[in-house]
Amino acid sequence: MSLRSVLFIALTVLAIVFPSISYSQIADSPDDSVAGIPVNYTEAKVGILNLPDVLKTFDGRPVTDAKTWNEKRRPELLKYIETEYYGRIPATAPKVIWEVVSTDPNALEGKAIMKKLAGHMGSPDGPAIDVTLYTPAGAEEPVPVLTHLTFNFPGFGGRGRRGMRDMNGPPMPGSPAHLISRGYGHAAINYSSIETDREGQPNVNLARKLALAPGQEAPAPDEWGTIAAWAWGISRLMDYYETDPSVDAKRIAITGTSRLGKTVLWAGANDRRIALVIACCGGEGGAALARRNYGETIAHLVTPSRYPYQFAGNYQKFAANPSTSAVDTHCLVALIAPRPILLSTGVRDKWSDPYGEFLAAVAATPAFKLLGKQGIDSNKYSNVGEMVGNELSFLMTNGGHGSADWDLWLKFMDTYLKPRT
Repeated sequence: MSLRSVLFIALTVLAIVFPSISYSQIADSPDDSVAGIPVNYTEAKVGILNLPDVLKTFDGRPVTDAKTWNEKRRPELLKYIETEYYGRIPATAPKVIWEVVSTDPNALEGKAIMKKLAGHMGSPDGPAIDVTLYTPAGAEEPVPVLTHLTFNFPGFGGRGRRGMRDMNGPPMPGSPAHLISRGYGHAAINYSSIETDREGQPNVNLARKLALAPGQEAPAPDEWGTIAAWAWGISRLMDYYETDPSVDAKRIAITGTSRLGKTVLWAGANDRRIALVIACCGGEGGAALARRNYGETIAHLVTPSRYPYQFAGNYQKFAANPSTSAVDTHCLVALIAPRPILLSTGVRDKWSDPYGEFLAAVAATPAFKLLGKQGIDSNKYSNVGEMVGNELSFLMTNGGHGSADWDLWLKFMDTYLKPRT
């Protein structure tokens, strides 16, 4: 038998056994170590998944209709992920009082109205959730808004050049000017104005501090980490949207990257008022399957020098063996059904396991189909730059961590939230 024949047979076998993997996209890499914990970058060593069936209740009953999903399966998944992963919001969480601090009716060269918002937590003079909202000037009816939970607040908030244009060229992708040109509003939330984010620190300084009971120094093991707090902040902004006549509160999209990609997933799962989610490079603790030993793992997240504060204390119990959890992240993705969600990743972001996010989308698809929507077929693994799916979609850009393809992101938004003309 010729070498060419041997190679053909080998490749055919690989295509049959692994129909949804493109090895030319994510090649194996040498193993590594982060915080003294091994990191695997070899696909053959990820382990056996044995994912829980998203359409089977904890007591083993199949879920075959929307009623059972909405009344039984969805609530039990939500509660489990809430108490074991991100943490529940305590009843003592502060009330938020919204104030329009200032308004510029001629923002972005007269194309937008800009409002500076402050969501005071606990009292009118309490620490404030910092938001900048742009809506199209002259809009005759409420507009859909992309809410961006962002690290780079000064630029996206309009206090820097990114809020406008790149010199004399077109609006910078993802900027307020870009969204306004497409008929959308744009809101930027300073995530650290909700709760702080200092690696290896407790981060009980703002919202979570205000929620502490007398004598309590830290949230209980089943109470909110910072991801849940940041998601809570998004929901409080949703409260504001319902009072602003310039905003169509039923057509709100949210997006965030990295830890904020995890955050928008959890916000979308919790708050069904959110119409659409674009989660960018959330990785471990977001959409990437925890049972896959590839790239970052739960053990990396919760090691004391890194990010245990982002999650409920209970999350640490899964560090040694994620398979002991009754769920995996496909269940988190499924909680957003039937609303549209795009999982956006980067081919060079191996640490975040983009293929693990794809597999989570595939495993969540039955929940979308149960509710009359469409997801992703397992034999349609995305080529770089190709968005696959429907209401549940997946995209792998040609970049690394945090890479975005705003043309495709806006195409996804236009499909489900397109501004009325």
